[in-house]
Amino acid sequence: MKFLLSLLLAVFLFPVSASALQPGNSLVIINKSSNKLAFIKDNKVQQVYPAGTGKSDDLTPEGLFTVKVKAVDPYYRKKDIPGGDPRNPLGTRWIGFDAKGTDGRIYGIHGTNDPSSVGKHISHGCVRLLKENIETLYEMVPIGTKVLITKSSKDFQSIGRQYGAIQ
Repeated sequence: MKFLLSLLLAVFLFPVSASALQPGNSLVIINKSSNKLAFIKDNKVQQVYPAGTGKSDDLTPEGLFTVKVKAVDPYYRKKDIPGGDPRNPLGTRWIGFDAKGTDGRIYGIHGTNDPSSVGKHISHGCVRLLKENIETLYEMVPIGTKVLITKSSKDFQSIGRQYGAIQ
């Protein structure tokens, strides 16, 4: 009984929340409303890129996730297309995160072989970036970085403050 009471007290006094990020920590934010991705580090928005997100609202899951996998020239399993092949819709980089309890190999931020798709609601759930943008982001984002996917009218600075990545 004492253990249960202690556990409940700890949960209420020290809740685990999205604001658990420390100011200055890296955070990737994808805003489905604007189809843009921002990279926050050292208390400021470092980069903002156009992004392609899900065709329908439910395809790109919302929430706070963690980068689990990174790959150069990722293999496209669905259609058995090797990495580096110009037909590969994943482009040259994959940054996978753990949405919906997955292991970072289902949902991710990646390049594309169709640059005209970036900035639109067009994907099956992943987030698409232009080749030069995914290659830059790939170098800045280590495994363990938090990824926030939201649908918001707020600017990236405000969202970063709300989640504790910006003071």
